[in-house]
Amino acid sequence: MHYPDIDRYADLDSPVHRLEPRVKIISFGILIVFAVFAVSIPSALVFLALSVVILLASRLPVRFILHRMKAICVFVIPILVLMPLTVPGTPLFSAGPLCVSEEGLSFALLVTIRSVAAILLVVTMLGTQRFDTTLKALSMFRLPGIIVQMLLFTYRYIYVMIDEFLSIWSSMRAKGYKFRLNRFGLTMIGNLIGMLLIKSYERAERVYQSMIAKGYTGKPMSFSSFRITATDCLFCAVVAIFAIGIQVYCMEIPWEELLR
Repeated sequence: MHYPDIDRYADLDSPVHRLEPRVKIISFGILIVFAVFAVSIPSALVFLALSVVILLASRLPVRFILHRMKAICVFVIPILVLMPLTVPGTPLFSAGPLCVSEEGLSFALLVTIRSVAAILLVVTMLGTQRFDTTLKALSMFRLPGIIVQMLLFTYRYIYVMIDEFLSIWSSMRAKGYKFRLNRFGLTMIGNLIGMLLIKSYERAERVYQSMIAKGYTGKPMSFSSFRITATDCLFCAVVAIFAIGIQVYCMEIPWEELLR
């Protein structure tokens, strides 16, 4: 099975890769929040353009990014299709009972641009540093250790469980099983799920005992050393000022009335 590891290109050398992990998380977090809450299409386009620029600066392969975005974008496409048909407003055109409104189309475009910009930023951030380094940085932000460990084990073993499922499924198919939507078919699926849960529990017990024998203490372990430099601080400050400036500029605040 091909494992879609998000940090495959974490060892590349680029300005984004060289950012200190904690500063990177803060900076990208600021951009993601402001991109998601962009108040207009122009401001959302600015954040989308910035996310593309950061992606190009990271030197991550575009195919790698697109491959990880396509699964998430599946949830965005229905919004782009349904919003123009369901949001009331000025009709642009109609075909029978279907009517596309100007407000619905604008809102759908805004949500789509927001989503794509945020997804690009998240994938770029995770793709430019090792996953264990990301978790160590999160733990240094006082994120509860249980959450950090759950993220680590979920990322590590979800692919192992998928392998187990495919192995069991292949064995069933080799014995002549064909899924049918009837009582027997549903019973076999239930047996498969139960077998998978049992295998998962047994594997978890073996892995836990092995980790205890190797000195596991429940805290995330990483050999990465963190050191914030002046360049990191400058990048974070520029990102914060830029994000706030774009939002304020595009909010259409009546400054003349406020200054009276």
